[in-house]
Amino acid sequence: MKPTTASARTRQLGNYICSSCSHQLRRQRRGYASVTQSIKPSIYDVVCVGGGPAGLSLLAALRSSPATANLKVALVESQDLSKTRDFLLPPNQFSNRCSSLTPSSVRFLDTIGAWKHVKKERVQGYTEMQVWDGISGARIEFDWHAEKEAGRGERPIAFMNENLNLTSGLLKRIDELGGVEIMDRERVENIGFGEESEEVDLRMWPVVELNGGRRLAARLLVGADGANSPVRAFSGIESRGWDYERHGVVATLETEGSGWGGDASKTAYQRFLPTGPVAMLPLPGNYSTLVWSTTPALAAHLKTLSPKDFIAMVNAAFRLSPVDLAYMHTQASGQADEFSWRAQHTEFDMQRIPQKAVGVQEGSIASFPLKLRHADTYIGERVALVGDAAHTIHPLAGQGLNQGQGDVESLVKTIEFAVTHGQDIGVEMSLEQYNVERYAANNMLLGVCDKLHKLYTVESGPLVGLRSIGLRAINSLGPLKAFLMAQAAGTGVKIL
Repeated sequence: MKPTTASARTRQLGNYICSSCSHQLRRQRRGYASVTQSIKPSIYDVVCVGGGPAGLSLLAALRSSPATANLKVALVESQDLSKTRDFLLPPNQFSNRCSSLTPSSVRFLDTIGAWKHVKKERVQGYTEMQVWDGISGARIEFDWHAEKEAGRGERPIAFMNENLNLTSGLLKRIDELGGVEIMDRERVENIGFGEESEEVDLRMWPVVELNGGRRLAARLLVGADGANSPVRAFSGIESRGWDYERHGVVATLETEGSGWGGDASKTAYQRFLPTGPVAMLPLPGNYSTLVWSTTPALAAHLKTLSPKDFIAMVNAAFRLSPVDLAYMHTQASGQADEFSWRAQHTEFDMQRIPQKAVGVQEGSIASFPLKLRHADTYIGERVALVGDAAHTIHPLAGQGLNQGQGDVESLVKTIEFAVTHGQDIGVEMSLEQYNVERYAANNMLLGVCDKLHKLYTVESGPLVGLRSIGLRAINSLGPLKAFLMAQAAGTGVKIL
């Protein structure tokens, strides 16, 4: 006779699930609508929801590893991936969504065979960073040239790259490997649990129902589906955090030159203003990408300005005092003339600020809200979360995409171990190592960035002096600065 109670189901599954896990799953079942039973589900070892950098890296890594190459895997993505796969822009145009890839992330992408498909002519490494306090002027300089002179070798701190360039390269690698069933332009309508049939018992397996009617049963369901993850909602995992009440303004800028020191030694610049940090990060040629964190009202105002006045505001953000900049924000127009006049009466070191912006790419100015979120855990029974589905971070350190790549690398190793040791890849016990390895590391980085944001939004008082002393102290301590640079770039990583 077929079992009808939850305890009987647990006994029937034996080694596949413990009683505490079944309690969690019963809670999940109550918390999410059940799927329709009319269409028989297709069964997969891994179903990944989300075709961004984290999801695509996961699938490329699984297919490129001998241990996991025979797993049956599928990707669900609501967007049309053919446009991403065929990503192509002229050399003088760049997407406004760029990310800083650490050497550690580049090494991983090369290991899984994806980096060779990324258009290198659209990637820019940089070996120097200039970071300073907009109020006190205290500064810290990260320079791998100095490290080379000290005998520690020269390497890029990071690589600026368009997100579309990366996802296009990952898709080409997946196409090259084959074996991934890609279901793009498909929306997740519902996620629930399967049912028992004469062939298989799927009552404890996630089943993804798509808007086209297909149903996918997953031994392991991976949520790479962003901050509002349906996979996380299905699993019953809470995500906690807060909104920063700040927006990130992005744009593609044309600058006066390719960068002092030459194209091979470009510099990244970041200035901490009371409203948030503003960063100009190098792209190939005389182009840069802007990431300006500011209040929603100021972000909205920046987007209303003419290109000429917007460029003036960008140049002012790196040169003028916060008081001058705040006044320029109050003007409906005329920022270009105002900046020209105020710059004549302001002293600044031309070698320690970015080249002037002279143009902004049409249609590249955009903004998005900034928030911190962290899931209570990255795993559940037959569920794992990676990237933004697990955590979202303030962009001031440029580590969001790198955190996702670190998640994927760790999760793939965990799955490889389970496969090679004859374990079920979906049970929580098999996934625990991934959670242990990544949760603490991500939590620490989230906390550091959050505290930096709060520290530099203070405009007056003793804290301004203390943080300036701290910056100057770090800048004068060579070993400590070298350690921080190595952490930012990836310790002990071979650079390609």
